[in-house]
Amino acid sequence: MAGKIRLSSLAVTLLAVLCACAGPATPMAEASPETPPHTASGMPMMLYTHCGIEELRVDDTFFTAETPLNDGQGNPPPGWGNPYQAGTVTVAGSEAVFRDDNGHIVTFRARPGATGFLKICS
Repeated sequence: MAGKIRLSSLAVTLLAVLCACAGPATPMAEASPETPPHTASGMPMMLYTHCGIEELRVDDTFFTAETPLNDGQGNPPPGWGNPYQAGTVTVAGSEAVFRDDNGHIVTFRARPGATGFLKICS
């Protein structure tokens, strides 16, 4: 029994590490793969910024920043958290807007049919 518990703990830890390095933000909500972009206002979001502000995921919809932001070397610009920036996301149709308490506002456009991020960084 102890071996099963250790193996389960290892699997959960490995999954958490892989998810943390897999890419940009995921909000705190779930939906089925068939769910189209919807309307959600002020949903809490930890935006993944480690490699710049380029993409985000809301439920099962992947979005790309209208104007990607970085420091020129693949990092977030000055004034942004790294690896995450806390804020909220509002989704209306195919547009998602991220806002935070520092005054950052980034507009993202949905990538219809996307099943993953364009860029995976570490």
